[in-house]
Amino acid sequence: MYIIAGLGNPGKKYEHTRHNVGFDVMDVLAEKYNIRMDEKKYKAICGKGMIGSEKVVLVKPQTFMNLSGESIAEAVNFYKVDPASELLVIFDDISLAPGRIRIRKKGSAGGHNGIKNIIAQVGTEQFARIKVGVGEKPQGWDLADYVLGHMDKADRKLAEEAFLDAVSAVELIVDGKIEQAMNDYN
Repeated sequence: MYIIAGLGNPGKKYEHTRHNVGFDVMDVLAEKYNIRMDEKKYKAICGKGMIGSEKVVLVKPQTFMNLSGESIAEAVNFYKVDPASELLVIFDDISLAPGRIRIRKKGSAGGHNGIKNIIAQVGTEQFARIKVGVGEKPQGWDLADYVLGHMDKADRKLAEEAFLDAVSAVELIVDGKIEQAMNDYN
């Protein structure tokens, strides 16, 4: 079983902001695989289904970004999954241009507070992740204002193409082909 978590902030105010691209990818994934995201568990909105022959739980933490680990740790502990081989986290990355994704098997938080909290709560850096590019913040901008803001139309179109790439990468990763996903999309 795989837990696939897309990070973001709850509420209308944050829908489709740069920080919520993880939620956006979850929505595309849920729609493609007909997974109803209607359960409220683990401080998250969840849905269970299948991707290929693998059972998956899709998780959209409702704890706000910086406390994402509280929700994900609850799900990991409930299902007794091994984060190194059965957890995948999808989130925004300001060091990648819109339209780009980057896949990693493990790693540090790289300054991302949501990932920092997941590492602290789950107790390991050993989990796969897909970073979705939202572009670098312009000079003089506050980081929080930037990531909580919306992309312009051109960047949003690129981001939506990246969501499809992220879904294709999820399919490979769940099928045990993370190396191929990294080769195809990094």
